[in-house]
Amino acid sequence: MNLRLTWVQPEDMIGHELRQAAQDGRDASAIAHRWRAAGGPPAPSVAGASPQPAPPPLRALASRLLDELAELPSPLSVHEPTDLPVIRAACPDWPRSGTAAEASGPGAAASGSVAEASGSVAEALMDRLHAAWLGRAAGCLLGKPVEKLPLHAIRALARATGNWPLADWFTAKGVPGELLAAHPWNRRSARTSLAENIDGMPEDDDLNYPLLNLLLLQRYGPGFGTVDVARLWLDELPAGRTFTAERVAYRNLLCGLEPPLTALHHNPFREWIGAAIRADVHGWTHPGDPAAAAEQAHRDAVLTHTANGVYGAMFIAAALAVAATGNADVHRCLRAGLRVVPPRSRLAEAVRSGIETAGAHRDFDTVVDRLHAAHGSYHWVHVIPNAALLTAALTHADGDFSGSICRAVSGGWDTDSNGATAGSLAGLLAGHPDRLPGGWTAPLKNRLASTVGDFDGIGFDSLARLTCAHTNLREDPRS
Repeated sequence: MNLRLTWVQPEDMIGHELRQAAQDGRDASAIAHRWRAAGGPPAPSVAGASPQPAPPPLRALASRLLDELAELPSPLSVHEPTDLPVIRAACPDWPRSGTAAEASGPGAAASGSVAEASGSVAEALMDRLHAAWLGRAAGCLLGKPVEKLPLHAIRALARATGNWPLADWFTAKGVPGELLAAHPWNRRSARTSLAENIDGMPEDDDLNYPLLNLLLLQRYGPGFGTVDVARLWLDELPAGRTFTAERVAYRNLLCGLEPPLTALHHNPFREWIGAAIRADVHGWTHPGDPAAAAEQAHRDAVLTHTANGVYGAMFIAAALAVAATGNADVHRCLRAGLRVVPPRSRLAEAVRSGIETAGAHRDFDTVVDRLHAAHGSYHWVHVIPNAALLTAALTHADGDFSGSICRAVSGGWDTDSNGATAGSLAGLLAGHPDRLPGGWTAPLKNRLASTVGDFDGIGFDSLARLTCAHTNLREDPRS
């Protein structure tokens, strides 16, 4: 029996790197020809590993070709930098930061912290954070059973139960057997995420990473470095709970590589969505300061990602920082997110296209069809199509909670991650857990399962308090 470890085998990564090369403008035609001539398979379309391992000579070839691909220059790199000073210089409307340099140690209260705020300010912030945690969980849970399914399958499964346009949890009740056979639910998630099975919030990487970032702030303070993120992962994150770029970076750490090489070496997933799903705590803890939120997200993201993969995290952190003030609408939040993204990057173009497409069509199915036509060449976990869909969903729903998470999930691609981020931002905009529909929050039972730290079974109200304790308040919340 062979152990097919996903997301790290060279023969499974070479196809993804060839696709990445085509997307970032590198001429890899000769390398692609050598791989195909040797009998190399294409990248797995959905899963993280091909069904059978490659023979040793083919695996060795894949490793050599990955090295050669890394040497090819990308013509897009001038517009898609990864270093923070260059990113800032590329953004003409970079927001000014309202906080001083953050160099406090573990557990220290930063200047402008909630500990110094009035009771009413702190209480209102805690309510927003509580709603954000609940929203992230509900949106993630909604998307879990249909993760990895193609768009037409998601639509067919929901329509079979009269749940289209999507407005409620997915259910297997009433779905014809032949349809389920053709499009089975996500095998790991169905038993905990279908309407008839939900009993609290099950474990998911979209919730594990916010928990890890709470631990990060507790141990290293807001002045943490990328090496601190790596150290925390090795201490607290089981390797089997990582995927795509995070698993590659984890492997690279164990092989003795240090950041930023952890994000670069044999990592064809470096512009996928992984860093973006880690961004929430960075935004939540900097209300009114999108620049500080983006800079903190950058220090986290470069452990695993480059360029657009990093921008995805910065965009979300900045948008959430503005939403966390309690005085912005969704459109202002998204504009704030764009201010920290190089305007000539593909991520910025995708966000703008999501916003514009959502504004041009009343029917959201039409919006989704246009986005899939425009971005369908990307892998379903890549940050660019998912950023376009996320911003389209939030724009089209005008920040409404149910509308935001349902649109984000109904658009396909990385359904649980998009649902989670949409729920986080829309939860902040709602401002209070009681303003979220009970149909989404009651099944969560104020209980989150996790293998991270001592968080298993924790309540979302407790998570809001922990998050609030590490929040920096800006004097002028309007950015």
